[in-house]
Amino acid sequence: MNSLASSITQNLKSGFRFGLLVKLLFTALVFLALPAKSATEAPNILFIMADDLGYGDLSLYGAADISSPNIDRIGQEGMKWTRFYANCPVCSPTRAAFLTGYFPDQVGVPGVIRTHESNSWGFLDPKTPTLAEDLRSAGYQTALVGKWHLGLDSVNHPNNRGFDHFHGWLGDMMDDYFTHRRHNINYMRLNQKTIDPEGHATDLFTQWAIQYLEGQAELSRNDVERPFFLYLAYNAPHTPIQPPVQWLERVQKSRPEISPARARLVALIEHMDAGIGEVLKTLEQTGLSSNTIVVFTSDNGGQVNVGAWNGGLRDGKQSMYEGGLRVPCLVKWPGVITKGSVTDAVGICSDWKWTLESIGTRKDWNSLNVPSEAMDLLPVLQGEICQFPERTLYFCRREGGLRYGGKTIEAVLKGNWKILQNSPFSALELYDLSVDPLEKSNLADSHPQKLAEMNQLVRAYIQAGGTKPWFRDPELSQ
Repeated sequence: MNSLASSITQNLKSGFRFGLLVKLLFTALVFLALPAKSATEAPNILFIMADDLGYGDLSLYGAADISSPNIDRIGQEGMKWTRFYANCPVCSPTRAAFLTGYFPDQVGVPGVIRTHESNSWGFLDPKTPTLAEDLRSAGYQTALVGKWHLGLDSVNHPNNRGFDHFHGWLGDMMDDYFTHRRHNINYMRLNQKTIDPEGHATDLFTQWAIQYLEGQAELSRNDVERPFFLYLAYNAPHTPIQPPVQWLERVQKSRPEISPARARLVALIEHMDAGIGEVLKTLEQTGLSSNTIVVFTSDNGGQVNVGAWNGGLRDGKQSMYEGGLRVPCLVKWPGVITKGSVTDAVGICSDWKWTLESIGTRKDWNSLNVPSEAMDLLPVLQGEICQFPERTLYFCRREGGLRYGGKTIEAVLKGNWKILQNSPFSALELYDLSVDPLEKSNLADSHPQKLAEMNQLVRAYIQAGGTKPWFRDPELSQ
């Protein structure tokens, strides 16, 4: 500043030069005083969630009979997690955990939310803020494209839970990927409006996500600097396993050795992968990619009886064994995450709510109302730490029918010790995942003290979940 002041003094005799210099100096000081652009401080967020995708059902996770280059590229350009968990082995609870940051029964969603009250096992607590609500309060534009599955009442419509824009499916599974009905009811919506589009659901969700990104790029060109949060939730590869005919024929022709059931599932996954590729290409072509965090994961493990492969882990969807809970998770963030990095840190889907909120709002982690079990994933993404301190994760599921009778099943993971009850009518099981990752040796009888210690944790979490109603509240339902 002293040399600059001297220069100004030396130019006093030249009014024009002095005026120009003062004007430039003032402009520079004002510019330096301005906060950094929000696009730099707050990255865009694209969170992609598949439905029932098995831990091993990507080529990057070891599937020899699947080609998933576009999803794989997220990990190749960023980070692959090897020990990442869904919050539940079925749909609604994991989605509730992702958006609220709490274990599912602590926000009223221990089981699947369905059309008929006699078979519905959750009601998302309207008083618990969602990630979309918190990011919108921080200036984000928020959108959900695809599957909601967290309530049919207006109080829990996506537009009333923080999403400015909703273009997708309000209900649970579709009975048909082309006609888009469940129990002969049309749950396809554009915000509050019922729509009846033509086409395969995967193609529609891809198309609508691309349209949204193109709209964001147009806003950016018009100097609208608000970042966006796009939650893209495919319903693939959930049953019915119904790929487009041309995709099935392609798989059958190139891999005739795989079974018919497996071929249909592979085709459905590869079709979704191609759609995700188009979404990622749109990010790049619009110039949004460089400042966008992209996360890809699944809401639970793959359904074994329709051909899913969970990477050799035990069992699959609906199960408290690792095959039902462990899921693929890939993340890229240009300039932050080292390309091709791999971590075996234990993460869980509910961690994303707090991690993305902290990043998006620029709030310190300790200033958020974070539950004690949650971990900030950012230090792992940045390569600052390789492992979290030992923590306790809780998984639960409530379900009806003769198999469950409206009761719950649970699991608790503390460090490498895991206790589970895979049926409300079966005995507790205990595993040490450090030496038995495939859960072949039940240690319940040989380690009674550890079993009792772990079961005490289960009981405490059941009591915590009991503080929230999980059945639809008539006073709030409309």
